[in-house]
Amino acid sequence: MYYPDSELIINEDGSAFHLHLKPAQLADKVVLVGDPDRVEMLASMLDSIESHVRNREFNCVTGFFRNKRITVVSTGIGSDNIDIVVNELDSLANIDYGTREERPVHRTLTLVRIGTCGALQEDLPVGTFLVSEKSVGTDGVLNYYPAADTISESDFEEEFCRQTGYLDRWTRPYVVSSDPELVSTIGKDMKLGVTVTAIGFYGPQGRMLRGGLAHPEFNEKLRAFRYGKYRITNYEMESSALEGMSLMLGHKAMTVCLVIANRYSKSMDTSYHAGMEDLARIVLERI
Repeated sequence: MYYPDSELIINEDGSAFHLHLKPAQLADKVVLVGDPDRVEMLASMLDSIESHVRNREFNCVTGFFRNKRITVVSTGIGSDNIDIVVNELDSLANIDYGTREERPVHRTLTLVRIGTCGALQEDLPVGTFLVSEKSVGTDGVLNYYPAADTISESDFEEEFCRQTGYLDRWTRPYVVSSDPELVSTIGKDMKLGVTVTAIGFYGPQGRMLRGGLAHPEFNEKLRAFRYGKYRITNYEMESSALEGMSLMLGHKAMTVCLVIANRYSKSMDTSYHAGMEDLARIVLERI
């Protein structure tokens, strides 16, 4: 298949439109973070750096950590940016930028997101490392792709809507799973849970400021939700799109977050940088 200029936008220097990465600068192992400045923190842990490019919120470093070639990419905030990042990373791996045609052999990327989150359960205090074994997307990104009908978990979705009183006016939720191998290796000694990926930080996560809430009981219903062995553990803003799009495109993906707020106890830690450094080093060692 040929991808024309309007669909696959390539910069004059041969790099992806938003990321400014060139195909040769992409490693098979990719660590994703939200904050562009967090890339600098991970870069300082690498043994060597071979490339560093930045455009807008997208900060990209490729280098080596203990003989492993790793690319670190910042995505900014939100699942809309994950749509950009995953599509461009996949294009760098699986489309020939010279011919604009798909490569004959699929290249699989390993994508691990390191983020922060707010826990919804009492037993997940601030400072917990929490792996998203499954993610519930309320962001809607995957629904724009036909894969949503084949890779999402419809029974889970229906029960989620029923138990939480999910409003019809909201975007249809979808449920996707992380790569089980990554969960068992990177998250082997961490807490596992089901993450709700929200489309925003305030109202969509049940924070009631001056705007009020359309469904004030939603967070309490999330806390009480049970489906087999699963419960809802936390909120964040990128996981479902990452895992869903990676499944769609044939890549391995997982999200692990540092809990910096507990919505049950109303606690918050704004001085979480040391914990984030510890989590980042663990991911670099295990990816």
